[in-house]
Amino acid sequence: MDQRISFITLATRDLDASRRFYVDGLGWTAALDVPGEVLMLQVGEHVVFSLWVDTAFEQEVGPITRGPGVAPLTLSHNVATREEVDAVLATARAAGADPVHDAVERDWGGYTGYFGDPDGYRWEIAFNPGPIGEVVLP
Repeated sequence: MDQRISFITLATRDLDASRRFYVDGLGWTAALDVPGEVLMLQVGEHVVFSLWVDTAFEQEVGPITRGPGVAPLTLSHNVATREEVDAVLATARAAGADPVHDAVERDWGGYTGYFGDPDGYRWEIAFNPGPIGEVVLP
């Protein structure tokens, strides 16, 4: 198996709210948009971010576990400067992200903050000055 990820798929309770957030709010472009079913956005040369209505997700994948707290994963968007981190967090806030945690200097030398999308999935916005940070920047 090749060491790569082709799709990142998240179940969403309200696809219209997700579309408003990602497409209208953050300014992303849909690669495929099937109202009431799925929204797909190409987020890399060979990577698609897919938001799938939760009932259809469950039919294919299995029951979704829900409960208090945050889903045990983050999605990360890395940028080249600390200023870009702050700018992206401001854009997310203007798009209706809730919560938005302002960026702080991290012990490992980076600068990161977080926001939640309409379903509560957490996005990390990061400046990573190390070698691995260079790998993920276009």
